[in-house]
Amino acid sequence: MRFASLGSGSRGNALVVEAGATRLMLDCGFTVRETVARLARLCLAPEAITGIVLTHEHGDHVAGAFRFACRYRVPVWTTQGTFSAIRRFGDETPELKFIDSHEPFCAGELEAHPFPVPHDAREPVQFVFGDGRSRLGVLTDSGCSTPHIERMLSGCDGLVIECNHDAGMLACGDYPPALKRRIAGRFGHLDNATAAVLLGALDTTRLQHVVAAHLSEHNNRPGLARAALAAAMNCEPGWIGVAGQEEGFGWRAIV
Repeated sequence: MRFASLGSGSRGNALVVEAGATRLMLDCGFTVRETVARLARLCLAPEAITGIVLTHEHGDHVAGAFRFACRYRVPVWTTQGTFSAIRRFGDETPELKFIDSHEPFCAGELEAHPFPVPHDAREPVQFVFGDGRSRLGVLTDSGCSTPHIERMLSGCDGLVIECNHDAGMLACGDYPPALKRRIAGRFGHLDNATAAVLLGALDTTRLQHVVAAHLSEHNNRPGLARAALAAAMNCEPGWIGVAGQEEGFGWRAIV
């Protein structure tokens, strides 16, 4: 199993998870044209994508999902709540596969296990992906951790975890007060320190990769996110990866 990011942040998100001939795209927050260009950087044609899995309805995660799915004739897995809020992003409706936010489902050679997260969306979920040997956990767009989140992410071989903001930078920044409260609230986004506490609560004995994701371009710095997660892992900051807005990150293999 391997995974890569097309980009991560408030201007668009998409992650590709591959096992054998199955390649799932987790979210598609870019235009179809931009998505195709970013897939090319990973040496993937758009026809290589076998399906799209959605976390929630915010535009930076779903803006191009339906159009991409219809153009390349791939199914979309989504919760009922997310679908009910997503239709404003296009009149076209692809092949839909509705999922339960607690029940795993199979897509080709991958199993995807959704889990609910606290975020200001209709029915938001994040995922653990597995191929029968390895597990990749993904957690972004969550205002706080929960015991269920910790159970889902414990024992993973790879982890992509939100480090949206540095609490001090957000507090001193020029965002409007209401937006600051939303971001820092229980249904907003994880800050570096909270992500580090969550990471420290997990069984990390199998982890081969830890990647900080969904970093704010205004209220965070890659070095701050790396330092926070490295302290929790007791490792060098350079070992921690960062998913950038423009470049995402290249293929990472779980062996």
